[in-house]
Amino acid sequence: MKISFVRILLGFGAAALFTAILGALLFPIAGRWDLPWLWAYVAVSAFFCLSALLFLDKGLIKERLRPGGNARDAAPVGIAKVLAVVHYVVAALDVGRFHWSGDIPPALQATALVLFALGGGVTVWTKAVNRFFSTVVRIQEERGHHVITDGPYRFVRHPGYVVGLVMLLASGVALGSWWSIIPMAVLALLLIRRTALEDRFLHEHLHGYPEYARRVRYRLIPRIW
Repeated sequence: MKISFVRILLGFGAAALFTAILGALLFPIAGRWDLPWLWAYVAVSAFFCLSALLFLDKGLIKERLRPGGNARDAAPVGIAKVLAVVHYVVAALDVGRFHWSGDIPPALQATALVLFALGGGVTVWTKAVNRFFSTVVRIQEERGHHVITDGPYRFVRHPGYVVGLVMLLASGVALGSWWSIIPMAVLALLLIRRTALEDRFLHEHLHGYPEYARRVRYRLIPRIW
């Protein structure tokens, strides 16, 4: 894949902006800058933000930033953003100021950060394979929407949501806050609901999806669901 110099500049600029926003959300609320786990978390997040901007289909990036019409289940996207902000605020207050969670063992925190990073990598892979991975549920007729069966879609029907659940539950531990898992757990329930809704919608409206679902039987977890 050839990446233009302009796209590289835009990618680094957007990643830098993302880093600044996430850092501004975490460190001033924490009231401290000497928090290496938070720095590591921001660095991992910025890396995958850059990777997505460099390697994903430009049409998908546009779709995710501004989805087209006829969207289903768009309201929870706003709720997800609010829950994510609450997650970061609670984590920053916990780790930097109030220490509600006490000391999380470094080995456990490192494991959570690795899981978060692996999840980010698989997420980028999933979106690179599926250029129709919108933030809303809709059939993207104007983009030639069709069933994707390559990459991780050979194993489960919604691989992006699988790793999304892992990242949501690992994020708080990676930051060092048990309490910040609560809003992410709520978001995880919304993601499971979204999986069921989207799967039913694709069965009804996307040509070839029922045949694909008969070959790949499970939505999220093989032999379970």
